Amino acid sequence: MPVSRTLRALSLAAVLLGLAPGSLPAAGPAVPVATLPLLAGEGKGRTAALLVRDETGTRFARSGPGIRRADHFRAGSITKTFLATVVLQLAAEGRLSLSDTVEQHLPGLVRGRGNDGRLLTLRELLDHTSGLHDFTADTGGTVPLAAAGAVRLALSHRPSARGVFAYSNTDYVLLGMVIEAVTGESYAAEARQRIIGPLHLAGTSFPGARRDLPEPHGRAYTAGGREVTDLDPRVAGAAGEVVSTLTDLDRFYSALLGGRLLPAAELARMLDTGGTGGAYGLGIYPQRLPCGVTVWGHNGRIRGSYVRSAAVRGGERVLTYRVDADAVPPAAAERALLTAEFCPR
Repeated sequence: MPVSRTLRALSLAAVLLGLAPGSLPAAGPAVPVATLPLLAGEGKGRTAALLVRDETGTRFARSGPGIRRADHFRAGSITKTFLATVVLQLAAEGRLSLSDTVEQHLPGLVRGRGNDGRLLTLRELLDHTSGLHDFTADTGGTVPLAAAGAVRLALSHRPSARGVFAYSNTDYVLLGMVIEAVTGESYAAEARQRIIGPLHLAGTSFPGARRDLPEPHGRAYTAGGREVTDLDPRVAGAAGEVVSTLTDLDRFYSALLGGRLLPAAELARMLDTGGTGGAYGLGIYPQRLPCGVTVWGHNGRIRGSYVRSAAVRGGERVLTYRVDADAVPPAAAERALLTAEFCPR
């Protein structure tokens, strides 16, 4: 069934599933709210919220009670876009090069069982073509680890083939260590100075080992319905610890895709997917919609939370949606939402 017809057919379902009253603004294009209940799914804690930002302003919708526009939530792997932005800023300043090896910045760290930091470049970490084992495949994203411990765990495995896209959280843990080696400051401090402060992202933080969320916040649930609102962010570290809000993530991706955070050359490098066959850039990935429009962004999944941000090149239209549970939403529902918002009507 065509997407437009599907959305019309889902309108009644949205009402029956309890779409929050007053969630649509009186002015501006309609927010594609019909898909929100499908993105949330069924079960305890399964509510979703969406914030769209474009030239007409901002528009908010939610699929049920218990989730608010101002809530703080864990944004998971959206952290990777923040870290990639910092690394590319450092490259623009001449403080590192994407062709640098890991060994140059972290001497002797990546060695053993076929792993060799003398061969791996920062670009290969950024676009997940390093072949390094993903440490969270062993921990299930439930065991808090310091960065060095996460790397040691990854290096206990032989790598896969270099030059082939294989998503690995280990890559970004190492990038966090590289940022600290180059600047003398933590990746969190650099992100605050370079991104969070200049963009006035008042709801965004790198919590380190802090388990609770800033107020206001709702509750977070696993796919099985267990509450996991309090969580040690070191289960993900530099690969996924960031806490943010719908407003802040929209502002961040709008500024990034609008060229406000990176010089043109570095932004072009970030959006270059040639090394991955079109799958992934540097801390960001594209999705081509049925109408031919390509949106850029990232998703994030950490215990109790799923988040997706997407924006057009130029940043003039951006959306972020979140679900208060960590089950991955159906790909068809997410694609329908993006198509409804970004494709011309």
